Amino acid sequence: MKPTPTSPPESAPLLAFGAHPDDIEFGCGGVIARETQAGRPAHFVICSRGEAATNGTPVQRTAEARKGAAALGASLEFADLGGDAHFEWRRVRALKLAAIIRRVRPVVILAPTPVENQHPDHAVLGKIVRDAARLARYGGIEELRRRPTHAIGQLLFYAVTVEGEPREQPPVFIDVSDAPVAKAWTAAMQAHVSQVQTRRYVELQLARATVNGERCGLRLAIPLFPSDPLVFGSLGMLERAARRF
Repeated sequence: MKPTPTSPPESAPLLAFGAHPDDIEFGCGGVIARETQAGRPAHFVICSRGEAATNGTPVQRTAEARKGAAALGASLEFADLGGDAHFEWRRVRALKLAAIIRRVRPVVILAPTPVENQHPDHAVLGKIVRDAARLARYGGIEELRRRPTHAIGQLLFYAVTVEGEPREQPPVFIDVSDAPVAKAWTAAMQAHVSQVQTRRYVELQLARATVNGERCGLRLAIPLFPSDPLVFGSLGMLERAARRF
């Protein structure tokens, strides 16, 4: 689905990458729900099947990922980047994700932050996606010539944990307070039954969203971190700041 001058960015697909089957739901599921409920298609690319997890088999976690994506109204595919806990930056892997970007043709991409102090797969995937988004633009790359080039509008990083949030970069907060959005997000997180056996991940993420909401006068909010400066067409698009002056 390629955006055209007569097709607004809001109608272009949202592409989200996750290192493991639950990352997108826990890290930015509320953002996905808000977008799909507003009519934007969303597509997930999960880059492992949770093979190294303490809880849950790859078969179980694959099924949970499909259920979680369905709860958010998103389609899903899996891409092999070497297996859970074995992610490494390699050009061939960036090219693999660049090919997906050219096929899906999103305006916005979501990926885990490249912050180091978190699960290493998250940080590595953030770097691979950042490079893939750039490689998708270049017309002379032999391995990608089967599909036309594509330039995205913005790469936004999400944090699966507080430790993954960049400390020196102000976030962009997305309001996920609406009841249908919060309900879909909660259902998507609850789909990952295997992962809540040892820790209350659903309650943790909702608590994070509550705290972030309080920071900007909302009930629930999820922080995203732009890879590059945001560009707005006019001041009218700047709704408000988190601080109430």
